Amino acid sequence: QVQLVESGGGMVQVGESLRLSCAVSAATLDWYAIAWFRQAPGKERERVSCISGRYGTTNTADSVKDRFTISKDSAKKAVSLQMNVLKSEDTAIYYCAAEPRDYICSDHAGAASNFRYWGQGTQVTVSS
Repeated sequence: QVQLVESGGGMVQVGESLRLSCAVSAATLDWYAIAWFRQAPGKERERVSCISGRYGTTNTADSVKDRFTISKDSAKKAVSLQMNVLKSEDTAIYYCAAEPRDYICSDHAGAASNFRYWGQGTQVTVSS
């Protein structure tokens, strides 16, 4: 069983930055794809960005790829999401998810059902 714990959410103003972190209780990140999803009220959960734990290759949604960057620290078994120039439409609960198929990030559909393990989520609120 893999446990994921998110941190770093909060309330910021439009144009500011936040850095989310996800601590992964796995023996190694190498076996996993780790992704950040978000879900705004009344909307479906969408994948924001994904990283291969083994190779570090990433896949980030077009809507945020100029502003958001996913990264990993294998030694700390942590994955971060740096979010810059935040917009009001970025307001959502952000979830960290893991799947023991490190290649799954290449699935551009980014279905939440592809991921087996989930964190509790962290709220990000961007106000104007």
